[in-house]
Amino acid sequence: MGMFWDLIQQSEIEEQKGKAESLEARVEQLEAELQKTRELLIKTLKILEERSGTDIDGDGEIG
Repeated sequence: MGMFWDLIQQSEIEEQKGKAESLEARVEQLEAELQKTRELLIKTLKILEERSGTDIDGDGEIG
């Protein structure tokens, strides 16, 4: 019975390891996506400020 229990535990450990690795990959993907979104937001804000002539983000500059 002890050997069977060890196999079950090892299987669960491997499953958790796989979940952790996939979670880490998902976090990395989300961080990259967030960075791209921020870059796009900054570009959009600059264009909007330039076209409207208004300092929208309050940094004291237009564009």
